Amino acid sequence: MRVPVPDEVLPADRLGRVHFVGIGGAGLSGIARIMLARGIAVSGSDGTDSPTLESLRALGARVHLGHDAGHVHDVDTLVVSTAVREDNPEYAEAVRQGLRVLPRSAALAAVMAGRRVVAVAGTHGKTTTTSLLTVALQAAGADPTYAIGGDLAATGVNAAEGTGDLFVAEADESDGAFLHYSPYAAVVTNIEADHLDQWGTPEAYAAAFDEFADTLDPDGFLVCVGDDPGAAALAARHRAAGRRVVLVSAREPAALDGVTLWSPGEHYLADALAALAAGVELGFAADDLRRGLASYAGTKRRMELKGEAGGVRVYDSYAHHPTEIAGDLQSARAIAGSGRVVVAFQPHLVSRTRIFGTAMGEALGAADEVVVLDVYLAREDADPEVTGALVAAAVPLPAERVAFVPAFDDVAAELVSRARPGDLVLTLGAGTITQIGPRVLDLLDG
Repeated sequence: MRVPVPDEVLPADRLGRVHFVGIGGAGLSGIARIMLARGIAVSGSDGTDSPTLESLRALGARVHLGHDAGHVHDVDTLVVSTAVREDNPEYAEAVRQGLRVLPRSAALAAVMAGRRVVAVAGTHGKTTTTSLLTVALQAAGADPTYAIGGDLAATGVNAAEGTGDLFVAEADESDGAFLHYSPYAAVVTNIEADHLDQWGTPEAYAAAFDEFADTLDPDGFLVCVGDDPGAAALAARHRAAGRRVVLVSAREPAALDGVTLWSPGEHYLADALAALAAGVELGFAADDLRRGLASYAGTKRRMELKGEAGGVRVYDSYAHHPTEIAGDLQSARAIAGSGRVVVAFQPHLVSRTRIFGTAMGEALGAADEVVVLDVYLAREDADPEVTGALVAAAVPLPAERVAFVPAFDDVAAELVSRARPGDLVLTLGAGTITQIGPRVLDLLDG
């Protein structure tokens, strides 16, 4: 559901009691965590319990399992995720009462108010780059507030209130959220067509990044990864318009001066260079920033090592776009060494699979063994013509090395049947596939 951003977004301390519908999600949970740190009364609801909900309860949030109109009887502001549907009883009750209803983007803008915001955008690499910049700034003596689409391995959380004036935020383009932040500075990692259910055409999607860059403070700056044609073109246009623009390239890694990153892969190298450049432009010492980058231990669901059993290492990553799949398989190949790469992939969204399903399958061909799950529906309805079989059919490997496994509970056993000592098992996707890695490890241990 798309809830419009109001003409005036009030600062968070003027929102009264705030209730989050879908509080366990990566976006809303981070905003709720920051509000709680500021002493704002927070409540919320979600469909299933999770460690995220438990941590929010520990911070003082009143969290409900399930959705009920009674949950909003003493609420001033309702915040909803895009996954919430119009028939949600809490949303319907808030509308009936005439309460203030905000989308995630407006709620994030509310906690940004009064801070110097550095927004990290791009089709791929937002979470990793935001995480790297946060850790680098902390090592350089800053204490930024941060909101990230994944949990930092070092802290175990996706957001925290800092004491400084900086606010480092992952800026999501999927629903146009990043157009509402008016940041001081921005990082754009890449621009490659995605979320066409929202934007319609690749041209409209790319144009949104120009609009995003136009929202920057005139005294601020823009960092772009020049290896990506879309980001390089954006940089050229805004440099010509007189904006301060910095280009980085993974082909010129000398700026990292011997820093060893937590994971191999050219895309992760580019993310680190972009974070370093942003920190330097903010006025921090390069040596301190590099020390932070070297200490970075990763972010959950971004080439995250889940464990090892039976001589098999199991990793999990969030990749759900063909380019992301290719990048993480490149990293997996480097980590695996002489071992094989056995991958399980869960397509995310019917609309994305309809458009990119063939390209997803082609990218998966870089693995040695491939298991494809059915489509994770998220906020969309099923389409019998668009299933994981579409992706599996496009994998350019012999048929015996590819399997479409629509039953979720059968996936772990299928992976174990294909893996052997020395191999690396990688689970990929933005949905429930993150649950598969622990099951694989349990079977390998059995």
